[in-house]
Amino acid sequence: MNNRSIQNLLCFIEQPSRYLGNEINSIKKNPENMDLHICFAFPDLYEIGTSHFGIQILYHMLNSIENIFAERVFAPALDMADKLSEAKLPLSSLETETPLCNFDILGFSLLYELNYTNILYMLDLSDIPFLSSSRNENHPLIIAGGPCTCNPEPVADFFDAFLIGDGEVAVKKIAEVYITWKKEKKSNRKELLKKLSLIEGVYIPSFFTPKYDQSNFQILEPVYDNYTKVKRTVVLDLDSAFFPISPVIPYAKPVHDRLRIEVSRGCSRGCRFCQAGMIYRPVREKSPGKLNQIIEKSFDKTGYEDISLLSLSTGDYTCIAPFMEDLMHKYAPSHIAVSLPSLRAGSLTPKLMSIIKKVRKTGFTIAPEAGSQRLRDIINKNITEDEIISTVKSAFELGWQVIKLYFMIGLPGETHDDIVAITDLVKKLWNTDIVKKKKGKINVSITTFIPKPHVPFQWSPQISLKESEEKIIFLKKNLRLPGINFKWQDPKVSQVEGLWARGDRRLSDVLVSAYKKGCRFDGWSDTFSYKAWESAFEKLDPGIDFYTTRIRNTSEPLAWDHIDALVSKEFLKNELKKAACGTLSKDCRQDQCQMCGVCDFSKIKPVFAEIHEPENRSKKLTEKCESPTYKTMKINYSKIGKAKHFGHLELVKIFLRALRRLKISIKYSSGFHPKPKIRFSDTLPIGIESNCESFYITTPVSEKEESIFPAINNHLPHGLCVNSCKTEKNQKGSVSKKAVSYQITLEQGSFDKALLTTYDNSSDFFYTKVNKKGKLKKNDLKVIVESLQIISPDKLLIILKTESEKTVRPDVILKHVFQKTKLQIQKATIIKCIQN
Repeated sequence: MNNRSIQNLLCFIEQPSRYLGNEINSIKKNPENMDLHICFAFPDLYEIGTSHFGIQILYHMLNSIENIFAERVFAPALDMADKLSEAKLPLSSLETETPLCNFDILGFSLLYELNYTNILYMLDLSDIPFLSSSRNENHPLIIAGGPCTCNPEPVADFFDAFLIGDGEVAVKKIAEVYITWKKEKKSNRKELLKKLSLIEGVYIPSFFTPKYDQSNFQILEPVYDNYTKVKRTVVLDLDSAFFPISPVIPYAKPVHDRLRIEVSRGCSRGCRFCQAGMIYRPVREKSPGKLNQIIEKSFDKTGYEDISLLSLSTGDYTCIAPFMEDLMHKYAPSHIAVSLPSLRAGSLTPKLMSIIKKVRKTGFTIAPEAGSQRLRDIINKNITEDEIISTVKSAFELGWQVIKLYFMIGLPGETHDDIVAITDLVKKLWNTDIVKKKKGKINVSITTFIPKPHVPFQWSPQISLKESEEKIIFLKKNLRLPGINFKWQDPKVSQVEGLWARGDRRLSDVLVSAYKKGCRFDGWSDTFSYKAWESAFEKLDPGIDFYTTRIRNTSEPLAWDHIDALVSKEFLKNELKKAACGTLSKDCRQDQCQMCGVCDFSKIKPVFAEIHEPENRSKKLTEKCESPTYKTMKINYSKIGKAKHFGHLELVKIFLRALRRLKISIKYSSGFHPKPKIRFSDTLPIGIESNCESFYITTPVSEKEESIFPAINNHLPHGLCVNSCKTEKNQKGSVSKKAVSYQITLEQGSFDKALLTTYDNSSDFFYTKVNKKGKLKKNDLKVIVESLQIISPDKLLIILKTESEKTVRPDVILKHVFQKTKLQIQKATIIKCIQN
């Protein structure tokens, strides 16, 4: 292994599989043969970034082009960052460990304002200057996309370009322009930016000069007369847009560990606080036929056990009931669960309810947003209290045990009575007969309203930190009831988010200052440091209140006025006036066009799927099939190299999904949550290699050994290898005990024979460990260990006793018998073997 590889650092850190880069469906090419080498960067942990489907789409779309190689990188956890710095290694990509500074293009996804310090964190670890003006043509072109780019100004100084809107079409055009410019090599970086500015949706910050008037408002002066506004780019038809059927299957514990399918994009409900509902207009639905094609192929390529239907409002999908019915009929027999994200209160039709009864019940989410009808009308939530109560009752009747309710405080027009109304509504739900009968739990989540750009409430003030804290204290006190779990977002976090949401270029220095004071991973409560942010705010002129708590005039210039999100400013102003009167605006899906300005009804227009009835089926879901006869199969495998960094639960998931991709049937347990019948003979700790591992599966007798081995090895990541597959004669799969041994090779230091002699001459050798109950317990190594043998100065053989009910990890012996340090143990190579 290359001594400069980050793989040498993985033994020192937590969750090392985050950094392996060899997931199923990940792609590797030779960078030297490519015309464009791009890296998609996500400024948060691997588990968060791999759950973002936008990167999956763009990653696979560009890699489908022969002369382009796209890789990925995520913000390394703090322990990895420390090790990179100690080893003087730059942050590099997952697939080929290419330093980020060596890419042609580095593309960041900006989904959350509190990830902004992580942009600097990743650039710093890559030895790339923060400011675009400080970089030259030897540095990558650094671009960004995502919802936060609808106001790119707070981070404009750090990027060469932004993509505003949908990426599927525009990213290809960016790649084409870059490749042409790179091949010609006749012009400088500025000429490249000029060519990129001609692409719809591309914003070049350096082509606008910020000025500040007497009222402290930022006004951008265009450098070029023909480039004064940037229009959001829109994918017109989702059916023809690229969608990956072989998404990368992440390791570790991704937030969304299932097959995710986008059924539609955009929302026409018109909630006046909701940025996504405005900037993703119009509604564009995928057809059921296209969705079925994608789902069928994707299950073959992934082996997922769950499917989730994604959109801003999944319950509004035109074909949701018949489509769900089709999915349930097709995949329930294969133990594939179909899940819906939050359903809008009032969207549960009798037909949909009958289908949802069959869905695996986890959590059910409703977002009333406000407690009173008056305030819900102001924000145009368009749901009534009766609908909320009816939906909660229906959910409990359908089998859900936990209901999640989302509310906001600090909404425009809010009074203390509206805060009281939140407690009244929650208590009313808590007191319903069905909730009492089912002993249901209600999780109440509170966040402070944060005004965002391009929504009617973009001119509204954010409440002060003190007000927010007082309201949360009141709610917490009044909702202290059994069965109600109260959670809230720290108002300090909301304040910082609010600053960045509506900030301008004067915040660049604040971000650099905050980063230098230690701010990173600000969206995580255990790493958020408000004191560091307060210190960074001290030099901000105007102060933080100018951006957050101030009431804005609708005639004043906004930092994002040059970004045309397609929703007209006049529409937003009109909606703000209607909010002041508590007047509702209807959903244009069910009513006439509300004249928001997005649609031209020629190219840009709503696209709705055609309603179809489910196919005629020969069998019903409830129809019982004849139960097959089962057998037990034993699968022997090796776990070496990179695979030693997999935890046990990861390993189980990897094998189960590989078997699914091979279409191997496995018996499931009975009960409400059936589980596949798989049993591992041992749990191997992370960091230990082995050539003698095994697990057992229960399959129908019709399954053949040759269907699994050697074919399964084409579905496993490098380092995992199945060596044999045999049907067990003893169908309980009992394990005949053989002596387990470990061969240990030190990278640093040697084994002291005198220490071994001391051990050998002892009648007992106790060490203490903490048991599962957290208590210290003494164990005698002499009862567990058969022998210790020094093979050479740096090699040790440990043989454990077969008759002992207890076992011991090799690191315990290294520490207590041979007095090795933590560093020496971490660097050691440990291989498990079976003694014949």
